[in-house]
Amino acid sequence: MKSEKGFSLAEVMLAIALLGVVSVAFLGAMSTASKAIFIADEQATAESLARSQMEYVKSLAYITAAGSPPSGPQAVYNGAKISVPSGYEIRSINRAGNEDTSANIIGVPWNSQSGLPLGTDGGLQRVKLVIKHIDKQVLTLEGFKVKR
Repeated sequence: MKSEKGFSLAEVMLAIALLGVVSVAFLGAMSTASKAIFIADEQATAESLARSQMEYVKSLAYITAAGSPPSGPQAVYNGAKISVPSGYEIRSINRAGNEDTSANIIGVPWNSQSGLPLGTDGGLQRVKLVIKHIDKQVLTLEGFKVKR
């Protein structure tokens, strides 16, 4: 029997256990990398949507803020939202600081000195956008529309 070659049961079990540990670590790393790629893609899509929407609103004619919503006047850019991929939403923040769920983009008269809303439109409006993906807020972008 001493001349027979091969592996003992203990050696085989140790090799299988070592292979199992390496496999679990590899699969865990793959799972983490997959989640990171999904989050990065979600962020990139949200940023692209927000920037495109902001540029589109800036290209529209300036609307002087009027009316008296709960906290004062605001400009409503009716139907100014661009088309978005499935699962994503673009929301505008109104004068009261709440998300506007309509198809409108809101411009709030803004004081650049104090960083606060104005009671009358002085030619500068803050436009604040929130991008959501599957009801989760992914990105907020704030820009300004100027009367020229």
